[in-house]
Amino acid sequence: MLVELAVRNLGVIAEARIPLQGGLTAVTGETGAGKTMVVEALGLLCGSKPDPGRVRPGAAESVVEGLFVTEAGAATPGDGAVEADAVDAADGDELVLGRVVPAAGRSRSYVNGALATASVLGELGGAAIEIHGQHAQQALLHGRHQRDALDRFAGIDVGPLRALRATLAELTAKLAGLGGDERERAREIDLLRYQIDEIDAVGPIAGEEERLDAEEDELAGAVRHRGAAESAIDALGADGGALDGLAVAAEALRDSAPFAAELLRLDSVEPELRDVLAELRARAESIEPDDERLAEIRRRRHLLVELRRKYGADLNEVLAHADEARRRLAELHSLEATRAGVEAQIEAARAAVTLEAKRVGDARRAAAPTLAGELVEILADLALPASRIDVVVADRHDAPGAGDDVEIRLATNPGAPLGGLAKVASGGELSRVMLALRLVLSGGPDVMVFDEVDAGVGGAAATAVGAALARLARDRQVLVVTHLAQVAAFADHQLRVAKQSDDHSTVTVVEHLDDEARVVELSRMMTGRPDSATAREHAEELLVSSARRSGTDERSR
Repeated sequence: MLVELAVRNLGVIAEARIPLQGGLTAVTGETGAGKTMVVEALGLLCGSKPDPGRVRPGAAESVVEGLFVTEAGAATPGDGAVEADAVDAADGDELVLGRVVPAAGRSRSYVNGALATASVLGELGGAAIEIHGQHAQQALLHGRHQRDALDRFAGIDVGPLRALRATLAELTAKLAGLGGDERERAREIDLLRYQIDEIDAVGPIAGEEERLDAEEDELAGAVRHRGAAESAIDALGADGGALDGLAVAAEALRDSAPFAAELLRLDSVEPELRDVLAELRARAESIEPDDERLAEIRRRRHLLVELRRKYGADLNEVLAHADEARRRLAELHSLEATRAGVEAQIEAARAAVTLEAKRVGDARRAAAPTLAGELVEILADLALPASRIDVVVADRHDAPGAGDDVEIRLATNPGAPLGGLAKVASGGELSRVMLALRLVLSGGPDVMVFDEVDAGVGGAAATAVGAALARLARDRQVLVVTHLAQVAAFADHQLRVAKQSDDHSTVTVVEHLDDEARVVELSRMMTGRPDSATAREHAEELLVSSARRSGTDERSR
């Protein structure tokens, strides 16, 4: 339960400490007095987006604090959802949430006086307070919120279905990332196999081309090469050749001492020349024309050139390409096995989703008529006695069986066709449908706030709304911001938001009204004449009749 709300420098509120009690509390006041600021302050404690423009002019920051007290044995708001440190309090049953919104800069959040993230604050505040206003009414027009209401009414746990769908989506994404289109992958496998086979069929060896170049040159010029060798042999070894001339020269210098050094050099040259001559003869004899071998070499070189043209600038790059192709082919084969495994998982996940979707869909279809019936009963109490409601459950084309498309169809007049809330419900009717849903739904936070939920209603409908709010407040704390005396009269407590002005400034104050002050305020709300004796009589009569209808008496107020 929220026992105190403190607001400072928020909009027109300079400073207000608002003690709160259980049951139904009405927040009233003139239009523009600042009632909405009370709701906005509670919204900040629930993690709503701060607006620096709401900081009171001249102030550096707005500050909102709320003190929550948990009854003995009840769970602290947020238990099990956030870290235990965030909800520890001095005596174990108190929780203080705070929000500071500066005129410039980031807002700050506090839990029990310690800094906290906005998400932690929002989780704790959202678990403690539920705010219904014009935005909530508009949200009710969307199918998702109507589906959530049906699930909540029937106690349908959709968590397993969501988890299974998430798993299926993850597996589908994983499959898509395993190589794309299956036909494209098959084409890549065929191409890789062809390239590997083509390279392996040739069987290139690193450095092979250089050796083939030399052999081809030798075979292609065999006759020329042998002729060159024979000419060189004749020049060196024939009669009168280089060796004979060398011997004559050496003999001529042998007895001439001045040429001893030159003679020594000539003597050393002769063995070298004879060795060269022997090698020339041997090498020349080994060179034989071989047209068959030459053709074979040229065919081999052509194959190597073709490989280089396709796969690399040299044979090293060709061999590297073959290695990479083998690696990729192995990867694709492994991918095929992985893909088969993922496809099997997808089939199992689809089957599980189908089974769980049927469970959820069957539960939704079974609960829909019951929800419709209970809403009709409550709407009759909310001055819509001729209402008819049908809760339609249908499947989405991409999610068969689950009944994900839920629509509440309403007709408020006899003979009128049923239609979607967005088409047939007025603002006042939509407010009452939302209130009726709130009454039939189980669970929810201990504190509920209704911001002008009675907008667009009046007369008997307003009285019915007040009675419904009082009924809702029997087992929780309810705050309602209202302009209608018929609604405020049902409250157990009433707060008045009023402006006070002087020559320098205008501030808003929030005060708790006693019985006499409530009569005056209700008189103002009904007639605009709080000093009118007749209006006061009507206000007193309204309080008595409201107490009787809600099952209380005037003394208990």
